[in-house]
Amino acid sequence: MAERFKRLGIIGEVSAEFLGTMVLILFGCGVVAQVVAGGALTTPPGGLGNHDSIAWAWGIGVTMGVYVAARLSGAHINPAVTLALATFKGFPWKKVAPYVVAQTLGAFVAALIVRWNYTDALAKADPGHTIKTQGVFSTLPANGNTNLPVHEWGAFRDQVIGTALLLLLILAITDLLNTPPGANLAPFIIGLVVVGIGMAWGTLAGYAINPARDFGPRLASFITGYGGAWRDQYGNLYFWVPIVGPLIGGLIGAAIYKLFIGRFLPGAEPEPPGRVPAPED
Repeated sequence: MAERFKRLGIIGEVSAEFLGTMVLILFGCGVVAQVVAGGALTTPPGGLGNHDSIAWAWGIGVTMGVYVAARLSGAHINPAVTLALATFKGFPWKKVAPYVVAQTLGAFVAALIVRWNYTDALAKADPGHTIKTQGVFSTLPANGNTNLPVHEWGAFRDQVIGTALLLLLILAITDLLNTPPGANLAPFIIGLVVVGIGMAWGTLAGYAINPARDFGPRLASFITGYGGAWRDQYGNLYFWVPIVGPLIGGLIGAAIYKLFIGRFLPGAEPEPPGRVPAPED
């Protein structure tokens, strides 16, 4: 019986990671589809949002994804978070692969839903399904802008820095020995972190900061007509950058938090003993 409950436990955890990541991508890829594909068809063009609306919707997606999954799985919804927590916070290594697979599948399914829902707009705005709308699903150096000469290694650097900042702040916000937000506000604050990263670090590589967020939708776009999904606007093989960069950056950010903050925090103190009633005279 105990083994059965244990098995059901991991099923519940990966189910939560799948659905939480799916919610994240439904908001994230959905808003980019609205801005890029839908916005290309308004008069004048660009009438359905801009960079700031994209940043806010991604942050809302993170917040809602965390609220969906937090009770069952801790709501990593990001392989970089899972890897960092296994390395520095005692998360079981045997759960890393199931979590990453569930996160990637959740992102993949969500991207397929966005692709299906925005089929007409994408076909009208970009009949050849080219680099013009590839950014709806996956990131590109300089967001596909050839006027800003960012290539693989510049984008890689950006992804390392951005994800390091993300993990440093996630650990700070969720560390019960620090000063975590009360009233179950941590998901909201983490969502604001993503909004801030999008607004401050979105130029050079589109702030994927999450391997599942990029690879799952990239695969979904590839099998639905985007033949160049694995490459950037220069024709270079690019898909590895938003996978490897965030994994390395997450480890660096978690290590920085542990080195500069975590090891100096006081440990949890034992609960004071209850008062023992004095015997009556």
